[in-house]
Amino acid sequence: MNDTQGGTSAKLPGSHQPGSLLLQPMWDLILSQEQWIRSPFYPVLFSFSVYVAFCVPYLILDCLAPWVPVLKRCQIQQRTNTSLGMMVHCLAYTVYSHLVFIFPATVAYWYWRPVTLPNGAPQLHRLLMDVISCLLLFDFQSFIWHLVHHKIPWLYKNFHKMHHKYTSTFALATQYSGAWETLSLGIFAGVTPIVLGCHPMTEMVFFIVNIYLSVEDHSGYDLPWSSHKLVPFGLCGGPGHHDLHHQKFNYNYAPYFTHWDKLFNTLAKQPSK
Repeated sequence: MNDTQGGTSAKLPGSHQPGSLLLQPMWDLILSQEQWIRSPFYPVLFSFSVYVAFCVPYLILDCLAPWVPVLKRCQIQQRTNTSLGMMVHCLAYTVYSHLVFIFPATVAYWYWRPVTLPNGAPQLHRLLMDVISCLLLFDFQSFIWHLVHHKIPWLYKNFHKMHHKYTSTFALATQYSGAWETLSLGIFAGVTPIVLGCHPMTEMVFFIVNIYLSVEDHSGYDLPWSSHKLVPFGLCGGPGHHDLHHQKFNYNYAPYFTHWDKLFNTLAKQPSK
């Protein structure tokens, strides 16, 4: 849950590791902000800022789509429009959940596991492989959590139903969920890099990619650069995959990849337009 703590180690006093030179200038820039990164306020502000930054372009599309036919054709549910009231409601709740749920949790974690940053950057190939590993592990954890909270009615009613308020997804609905769901997914995201022994820079990249994919899933738009079009062989579900889950409820439980839904026979595909 702390955006800098997974897989951290004590500072390395010597030279940089071989193969890390490509990332070292960027890591040096990050280290120049170490005092701020070590602050208990950093994780929640980092998370909220990245989330809103990824939501804004889709919110602009929501405002333009009713008037621009080419954008409307990219909308998955073309008969629906996202109102300003819906946006404000979800944004206000996101601010509330970050202040009331996420901030206290990240401060407690910061106190339990203080931030330490190594001098050397990770190797580029290791960073890429670790980010993919983190996404795969997070996807599995989220799939199991999601499946269980749909199959057990009491769990769905008390802990997950809130997230299904909007059957037509839009970016700011991404984090419209109750405290238990918000904290559960936050714990999965925070623990995953620690379990895999990731470098703090890798952890930051994972958090950014994870937030982007989550926003894309809920964006309501199937764009030319959507993840399922960039990743071959149907390995990624993309926004249509998750949008269909919000419509049909009992399919497409995995957030990003499709293999778990295929294995559990819970995969559904969007009909061709």
